[in-house]
Amino acid sequence: MGRTQDQRRAETRARLIDAAADLFARKGFHAVSAEAVAAAADRTTGALYNHFGGKEGLLLALLEVWKEQAAAELLAGFEEVTGLDERLAAMFGALTREDGARGAAWLLLELELWLHGARDPAIGEPLARRYADVRARLAEGLADWAREAGVPLRRSPDQTAAGVLALLIGCAVQHRLDPPAIEARAVVENLRDLLGLP
Repeated sequence: MGRTQDQRRAETRARLIDAAADLFARKGFHAVSAEAVAAAADRTTGALYNHFGGKEGLLLALLEVWKEQAAAELLAGFEEVTGLDERLAAMFGALTREDGARGAAWLLLELELWLHGARDPAIGEPLARRYADVRARLAEGLADWAREAGVPLRRSPDQTAAGVLALLIGCAVQHRLDPPAIEARAVVENLRDLLGLP
């Protein structure tokens, strides 16, 4: 039995998003044309415009897909192990590992998205909402951990989540450039300090 129209549309959409993620991460959003994305996805430029309205619409769709992936990976790192140090190390590992759904290029694309979002409110506003959602999910996980462990957070869960995310991403950026200089052990110690733990 042949694929339905909806299945073909979903496949085209997914291929365009995957191609955009790769090209935007490697070359930068402004250096990549809609034609290049369509060619890399083995689709037409018309298909890209039909699904997304243009390159900016494609970037917004990519943001939505990655919002779920980023939150899931961060929380999975926190929930897969029970010891606090292991949980913190797993969260950092989720941002720095070379495999996984997004692979090594994810951090480059994150930075590309930030740069584009800082210059264009049409991208910046959805990107800010995406990060607000990730922080909210992380805050919930931290609050749950604090209750289970009987350890009060020094700041509100929202403030703590913002600090944890900032530390993780900042360290991941530095790790990308100089892995030996940013060891997971040191990141865990800094996270413990942020959480007010000995």
